[in-house]
Amino acid sequence: MTPGLIVICGPTATGKSSVAMALAQRLGFPILSADSRQVYRAFDIGTAKPVQADQALVPHYLIDICDPTETLTVADYQQQAQSLIAQFHAQGQTPLLVGGTGLYIRSIVDGLKIPRVPPQLELRSQLQSQGQSQIYQWLQQIDPQSASKVHAHDQVRTLRALEVYYATGKPLSQQQGQDPPSYPILHIGLDFKDLDQRTAAIRQRTAAMLDQGWLAEVQTLIETYDPDLPLLNTLGYAEMTAYLQQHISLEQAEVQTIIHTRQFAKRQRTWFRANSAIHWFDSADSSLISQVWDYIQTQSWVQPINSGNNHQNLTDLC
Repeated sequence: MTPGLIVICGPTATGKSSVAMALAQRLGFPILSADSRQVYRAFDIGTAKPVQADQALVPHYLIDICDPTETLTVADYQQQAQSLIAQFHAQGQTPLLVGGTGLYIRSIVDGLKIPRVPPQLELRSQLQSQGQSQIYQWLQQIDPQSASKVHAHDQVRTLRALEVYYATGKPLSQQQGQDPPSYPILHIGLDFKDLDQRTAAIRQRTAAMLDQGWLAEVQTLIETYDPDLPLLNTLGYAEMTAYLQQHISLEQAEVQTIIHTRQFAKRQRTWFRANSAIHWFDSADSSLISQVWDYIQTQSWVQPINSGNNHQNLTDLC
């Protein structure tokens, strides 16, 4: 049988890690993280990074691979993930790609052709000083095809397209494309059908992170690095940093984190729902893991390595 890839994706706080752990133990396959913040060391609780006990049970990869002061580009992630997948395939294993960073997942399953141009901070600063209206006009002149796909007010994508052009001398649109892998891919999506259940899951996870010592983690990061560290301005960390700097109360920080997480989950949902290849499951279903397992068994190319554990009840693995 040809090894492939099992993708477990969906919005945040939908139980992807728990399902992946249960399946990985049953199948005997490793887990590759597809989370753009779990790649950074020391950002643990607030990113819902798998705990050491879980990592000891199942090999996890693409976690803690760079320092918070470094920048890991999508191209860097893609290169490392593709290399790992090739290694596992050579061993006859089908890894599980698990996470909610849609672009990371798409870079693998669609084989996106990504210009390997690292961030040009000085160039970006110079361009930003010209104003978004001006640089967007330049993009329209230099690369009209890319400009047509970028909103006039989207400074991040405008800067990136100009950055690639000035670094390589070629328009970004001429360097993009897809080269999908030839191996089979199974897409599994997790989400809550009920809006109240979605909100409750986010609220519970935020409270759990605080109980686990999230504030102490953020305080250590502030003291080790700097409050202006870009990663401390991301979801959850920005709110907790604001509390620790006495700008808002802890209650406000928690409420804002829940609201912003809901908004983020909505954007993730929109991204993943555009992929018709994803087979969706309700995260609130009590038989979720059994349903996912039954679905995986319909794929003849998925051959478990831990055949001796096949008698084990999946609920015991959660």
